[in-house]
Amino acid sequence: HCFDDVTAVIFVAALSEYDQALFEDATQNRMTEAIQLFDEICNNRNFAKSNMILFLNKRDLFEEKITSVHIADQVAFNDFQAPLGDPNYYDMGVDYFLNKFTEKNLNPDREVYNHVTCATDSKNVEVVFNACTDIILKGNMANLGLS
Repeated sequence: HCFDDVTAVIFVAALSEYDQALFEDATQNRMTEAIQLFDEICNNRNFAKSNMILFLNKRDLFEEKITSVHIADQVAFNDFQAPLGDPNYYDMGVDYFLNKFTEKNLNPDREVYNHVTCATDSKNVEVVFNACTDIILKGNMANLGLS
């Protein structure tokens, strides 16, 4: 099968799109669709042995947006508990969405590696790139019995 040797799957979702609809379907929330797609990919039998790397991107836009657009005001995320303006709102929001994604992983033996990113922050991109390289190398070494 063409996916047999996939070492890692990189999945990118925009944190800042929790209140936006898809371009192609105005009735579908972008974050909800990203979570559903992650579920399908993460639990696809073709990727059962692949590392999952989740990027929650656009943290800068998310941090700006949450000052005025409450996460819980979105129907799909009305279980979010932090009040708008809470000093820990950003961290609580990131954790909330991170949990929404990671709880979709049905493989108890696989960790979902995650990074909260800003693609325009070159230092952040370098750190994340190095972390991904490390994850992939460790996976390859384990597959060869060298770990």
